[in-house]
Amino acid sequence: MSDVKKNPSAALEALLFIHGEPLTYKKIQAVLGIGDKTELEALVADLEAKLAADDRGLQLVSDREKIQLATKPEWNAILEQFVKEEVSEDLSPASLEALSIIAYLGPISRAKLEYLRGVNSSVILRTLSIRGLVERFADPQHPASFAYRPTFDLMRHLGVKEKEELPEFEKFQELLKVFEVAEAGAAEKPSGESG
Repeated sequence: MSDVKKNPSAALEALLFIHGEPLTYKKIQAVLGIGDKTELEALVADLEAKLAADDRGLQLVSDREKIQLATKPEWNAILEQFVKEEVSEDLSPASLEALSIIAYLGPISRAKLEYLRGVNSSVILRTLSIRGLVERFADPQHPASFAYRPTFDLMRHLGVKEKEELPEFEKFQELLKVFEVAEAGAAEKPSGESG
């Protein structure tokens, strides 16, 4: 495991990248083990200076409470072209996988979707949102994050009124229950136990 103290700027960049949404200073402090906000502000300033270099495509967007990685405005044209091409093409197998998980298990957080898929899903979620297939909303259980669900248009296109009408819906719900029980059992095992 990498030592955050040896390279806190890289740790902050990695954390912001994987989260993909605005992240509160308080949460960053807790995750990175940073003692006070002044230390974190210095770390943010350091990362911001590194990202300001001409050979970097990202920048930091922040206010006094939250921070997020974002692309630099000078790359908007190529990113816009990329998004247009993504939207006009057929859905990739990875997009179909994510869309299926959201349709059957939604509303679902991005973190849980990524856990189930095993990969970062921010670009796929953005593409599905742009296409009008999924929608993001504030997660009532976790006010600082979002959850995703299928849109009304997707359900209409699939010819169902509610997700319970999707093919083999009950089967997938049972599989999810088995998965969650196994996951809970693994989390309860003492750290020295294997199995």
